[in-house]
Amino acid sequence: MVVGGVIDLHLHSNASDGTDPPEMIPELGAAAGCRAVALTDHDTLAGLSAAGSRAAEVGIELVRGCEVSCAFSGATTHVLVYFVDADEGPLHDELARLRQDRVARNRLLAERLAALGAPVTYEEAVEQAAGEESLGRPHFAALLVAKGMAESVPDAFDRWLASGRPAYVPKARVPPADLAAKAKESGAVCALAHPLSLELGPNELDRAVGELAEAGFAGLEAHYAAYGPEERRALVELASRHDLVATGGSDYHGTHKPGLAVGVGRGDLAVPDRALELLAARRP
Repeated sequence: MVVGGVIDLHLHSNASDGTDPPEMIPELGAAAGCRAVALTDHDTLAGLSAAGSRAAEVGIELVRGCEVSCAFSGATTHVLVYFVDADEGPLHDELARLRQDRVARNRLLAERLAALGAPVTYEEAVEQAAGEESLGRPHFAALLVAKGMAESVPDAFDRWLASGRPAYVPKARVPPADLAAKAKESGAVCALAHPLSLELGPNELDRAVGELAEAGFAGLEAHYAAYGPEERRALVELASRHDLVATGGSDYHGTHKPGLAVGVGRGDLAVPDRALELLAARRP
């Protein structure tokens, strides 16, 4: 068993838009020296059983989680939910609703691409994913690259799939206060993912984080792989001001986000393992 070491609380498998099977996530975490990892696939808990079994075999703690898209401050906000241990509850019902919306959105996205002349079908996209409910925009992006319609996955988003681009189709968003309430009823806690993606100035971000703290959030993802040292320090201070746990993770997606590794991000990530204890202490 790994003793001490760092943790990684933001990881994706092919149960959503990552490329590795769920059981590989704890393997990669253990190899990186992590004592714990969180599987946080989008809107689904489908990979947690396989990941949990493998985590027990390699001697690493698996934190059961997911990532949910919320509408907040005029933007899409991603929220990480941790310690989803129950088999049913308000959070599970909300995730089921979001997955149904995801399927409908993806069908519309495929129709939009076809209307634009892109040779990508819904059936081909589903084959790229672990199943219909796991399908996401990165799978469409990979197909666009394979068919010569984009140079890379980021380029496919820039040309076709990102907000404001020709094939973009929005999906359902949950108010973060509603998600926090449902998570609490289900024994889980919420943390704001990659806060700088809100693209708010310092004062506006401070107010937004304060609102989320009042809504029952437990953490803020300060130690994020894509942020530099100064940004991380500022976010740790922001979390402290609002009595939130400074969490962190790599946001690893396998080959869909090249250059990121479990546990170390781009090589300089080191999420303090004490963050997991502090986060667990916030459980209802």
